[in-house]
Amino acid sequence: MPFLINDAFLPATLTAEPMTDAEFTAFCAEHPDLNFEMSAEGELIVMAPTHSDTGASNFEVATQLGTWARKNRRGIGCDSSTGFVLPNGARRSPDASWTLKSRVQQLGSAKRKAFWHLCPDFVIEVKSDTDRLKTVQKKMREYLEQGAQLGWLINPDDKTVEIYRPNGEVGKRTGIDKLEGEGPVAGFVLDLTYVWEPFAD
Repeated sequence: MPFLINDAFLPATLTAEPMTDAEFTAFCAEHPDLNFEMSAEGELIVMAPTHSDTGASNFEVATQLGTWARKNRRGIGCDSSTGFVLPNGARRSPDASWTLKSRVQQLGSAKRKAFWHLCPDFVIEVKSDTDRLKTVQKKMREYLEQGAQLGWLINPDDKTVEIYRPNGEVGKRTGIDKLEGEGPVAGFVLDLTYVWEPFAD
């Protein structure tokens, strides 16, 4: 499916035919310079690669979550390159996520080697300067509707974190240096110092 989109128009949403996991993988491989998600309605969402400063913030978040997950040992942490197929059929790649091992093990060995067909228990999105805030907020609500138990939307632009919970409640914290996990990731503490300022000494 060859196409050309000017970066100025990204992210963009296109109409696409339904794809199997194998077809979606092959399609993404044909366009290594772009990132893709797919909505539950079958719309293909085309995104430019993350800018470097946002990538540094993403790396900091994923590293801290991964370090905690290794010590905690109850779940599996994943980075932004990981694709999940949600129960509603959407294909999403949160910037960082954590899923209970018991849920992953229920998939079986063969399905564990492909896209996991589940919603992570905990998801984090870091807003980049190319993201539309309302679009990312809609995605966060989708995660919670599809089974996530906690979601954090981190916005380095104004040093704000939106906290999404299953009951529909959305909390907001501004100007904080750390954020404590709850629910499935109780005990996890995210140090936001280098998320806000990746180039700080």
